[in-house]
Amino acid sequence: MAQASHGSVLDDLGGRIAAGEQTPGSVLTLAGLESHYGVSRTVVREAVRVLEAMGMVESRRRVGITVRPIDRWNALDTRLIDWQLRGPSHRHHLAVVTELRAAIEPVAAALSARRASDVERAEIARLAAELQRLGAAGLGDSDEYLAIDIAFHELILDTSGNLMLAATKATISAVIAGRARLGLTPGDPHDVALENHVATARAIARGDAASAEEHTRTYVEAILSEVRSS
Repeated sequence: MAQASHGSVLDDLGGRIAAGEQTPGSVLTLAGLESHYGVSRTVVREAVRVLEAMGMVESRRRVGITVRPIDRWNALDTRLIDWQLRGPSHRHHLAVVTELRAAIEPVAAALSARRASDVERAEIARLAAELQRLGAAGLGDSDEYLAIDIAFHELILDTSGNLMLAATKATISAVIAGRARLGLTPGDPHDVALENHVATARAIARGDAASAEEHTRTYVEAILSEVRSS
């Protein structure tokens, strides 16, 4: 590899570990990584420190850098999600993180219906209308649609009034962006998913928590069904 930076070493090494090229229990050395990437020991150490913080590796003197078991990794780290969605098992990982969405987003929508301000309700409705407009124009796979879709879901998480739920914004956004990058967001969004985005916004606008939760669950489960069958 040509002279690499800290970021490129981290991205490549993290991606290789996430893809299973470096299996749990395998041991790397600073000298070996330094030689492989053609970088200084300092650059390698910086990348390894980040991976340690993510729970992916453990460094020990006279042992080396050991890849840790997958269940010790920080599964919600957006970098890890990105690496997994770029790897050979991306469809499996996309299904897993979409299951997370199914657990979180309906509850957030119900809370948003109870707690969002009038201004926030109006903005959620506006974003849903934009999604409907772009979807009807066959632009469901466009960058504009993606940006609005992420804004829609982030605002619902924010307006839930629950800081724990809001803290999952980056993770949920990484999932939505990863699905788009894999080409799994259709240009013509399925009616069930799109219509229930709009129905969710309307339920939040009128303060109907039960309906907001129901419609959100419907569209996330529709997305999960698409992911599993693709």
